[in-house]
Amino acid sequence: MGSKGGQLHIFFFPFMAQGHMIPAIDMAKLFATRGVKATFVTTPLNMPVVSKTFEKTKARGINIDIKIIKFPAVEAGLPEGCENIDSLNSSDMIPTFVLATSMLQQPLEELIQEYQPSCIVADMLFPWAVDVAAKFGIPRLEFYGTSFFSMSAGHCIGQYEPHKKVSSDSETFVIPNFPGEIKLTRMQLPDFARQEVETDFSKFLKEASKSALRSYGVVVNSFYELEPDYIDHYRNVLGRKAWHIGPVSLCNKDTKDKALRGKEASIDEHECLKWLATKKPNSVVFICFGSTSKFSDSQLMEIAMGLEASRQQFIWVVRKGKNEKAEEDWLPKEFEKRMEGKGLIIRGWAPQILILDHEAVGGFVTHCGWNSTLEGVTAGVPMVTWPVAAEQFYNEKLVTQVLKIGVSVGAQQWIRMVGDGIKREAIQKAVRQIMVGKEAEEMRGEAKVLGEMARRAVEEGGSSYSDLNALIEELKSHCP
Repeated sequence: MGSKGGQLHIFFFPFMAQGHMIPAIDMAKLFATRGVKATFVTTPLNMPVVSKTFEKTKARGINIDIKIIKFPAVEAGLPEGCENIDSLNSSDMIPTFVLATSMLQQPLEELIQEYQPSCIVADMLFPWAVDVAAKFGIPRLEFYGTSFFSMSAGHCIGQYEPHKKVSSDSETFVIPNFPGEIKLTRMQLPDFARQEVETDFSKFLKEASKSALRSYGVVVNSFYELEPDYIDHYRNVLGRKAWHIGPVSLCNKDTKDKALRGKEASIDEHECLKWLATKKPNSVVFICFGSTSKFSDSQLMEIAMGLEASRQQFIWVVRKGKNEKAEEDWLPKEFEKRMEGKGLIIRGWAPQILILDHEAVGGFVTHCGWNSTLEGVTAGVPMVTWPVAAEQFYNEKLVTQVLKIGVSVGAQQWIRMVGDGIKREAIQKAVRQIMVGKEAEEMRGEAKVLGEMARRAVEEGGSSYSDLNALIEELKSHCP
């Protein structure tokens, strides 16, 4: 099946979670600006987030189609209207949600039959997409929304099982056959990697990693200068085909583009920028834990107390709605009054890259999701690393041990959604470490250099620009 009229036509089909959809939207825009016909596939309730971004792209003469397939929430045993990881009430529902996505195979096949794309870029959590692509004789590229570092680390741990050779959960081991003497503990590994008994979900994840081997290759939101040893390791030692095309967030050039990424922000971007404009360069720390991590009220209280004790100005994003009571249980008494002008709390969704890119922001407290980590790198800010789940403990090691542009807050345990119990003293210390003093200045200097490299990578002639060109040319020759 070839592309009609000689134009390459790619379907983009990400997993339904903000952390997967946002970079896939950026990626579709990137390919479309290079003359590829891009079609974005999603479900009805995820449509609004996608369409508002593409409407703006359309105004610039770049048209990206959107195709909708129904999500079988009720049939899969999920509440009606659950079409995104964000909409789940409990982390226990995640495996059910992930497994439910395999029911999207048939509707995807029908779309491919009708529109005949030349290639499909499908999420790593859709292992069945390899069979779909094979059925229609088109390449399936896997989108794995993380770093080469964590993909390689996960592979080496799966292959050599070093966590089975230590005597306790807290004893460290070195990742075997992996550059850089990287140490981890069993507690920091995902629960499905530690399980003795195989579950449907762990079987599915094994299937997903096997499907990568059967795919045409992997597209990665990273750039060569950031992790050269790990890109070389992934390609040459593990023998995988992969293209680095990031940071994809840099395709958003103006304020509106940056503000439109993801869900609607809970604060007007102008209000946010006005507040930041009153601050000195590198004087504000930004605290945000992504779209799925949740913290208990007592942990939020510790964060508030730690921030106050650090005496740093801050913007803090909290995934909670404003409730009826004048004072919320998770905030110290009269906290917001005391912090007026010094701290800004955003309840809900924040325009993250807009904030990170502002010159007033000098540090970032992050859960180490890959999008956030890379956005922190691109903005040139040092980070306090606070991993919670997924591959975040791997990303923490990249930031703190390899790039040396961050300090760990001390999270020790992988927990699917709810963050580890960290005390205010540790928060205060880590925040001050990236914001004030000689060490902070050195890290900021290193981070700024990486930020410059990130920008150069996506410009004409840069490493990611060239890799994306090479991929498009290869696909054209593969899909005449």
